[in-house]
Amino acid sequence: MAAYSYLFKYIIIGDSGVGKSCFMLQFTDRRFKNDHDLTIGVEFGSRTIKINDKAIKLQMWDTAGQENFRSITRSYYRGAVAALLLYDVTNRDSFTNIERWLAEAKTNANHDITVILVGNKVDLESNRAITAEEGEKFASEHGILFIEASAKEAFNVDEAFVNSAKAVLVKLENGEYNLSTEHCGIKVGNAALKDTLARKSGNVQNKKCEC
Repeated sequence: MAAYSYLFKYIIIGDSGVGKSCFMLQFTDRRFKNDHDLTIGVEFGSRTIKINDKAIKLQMWDTAGQENFRSITRSYYRGAVAALLLYDVTNRDSFTNIERWLAEAKTNANHDITVILVGNKVDLESNRAITAEEGEKFASEHGILFIEASAKEAFNVDEAFVNSAKAVLVKLENGEYNLSTEHCGIKVGNAALKDTLARKSGNVQNKKCEC
């Protein structure tokens, strides 16, 4: 198993049919599946990325958007450090419902969860119902990140995960997370522990030299 500095737990939320499973599959496996079945409950995926020379493992939970699975979905909010909130740029209802999804995330997740709003399916430009400006405005008003993307064309898929992970890492390095808390959504990996031990060892050697 490859070493990583940190593991970040993610949750992917939004209405049914906005492309959550395809978005995760494109990120984890770099492929698109046209006939992806509706998610029943929760699906899981993971991938390790590099940010500032640190290996960050993203552990993702893709949730069902149907109302009858909402009680299952809510249990996954707690323990997630970041959330991708997806809507379909060709579906006005999916955009209208993001306010409810965001409110649910804020109610059930940690107060410091990082959220990125993702307008998916920009490859269907001729059918667009929501402008990029509308998405940007909503994100700005609610203090969350924003990006438009296409799971089908792999456009801005990596960027959605990387940009949100960078935001989490900045908070982490600023000491905004209590890593001793069970549900903080961040796990320290072996690589980070080795770096810490190496720094401590270097400090001890420097002190010996000074003496």
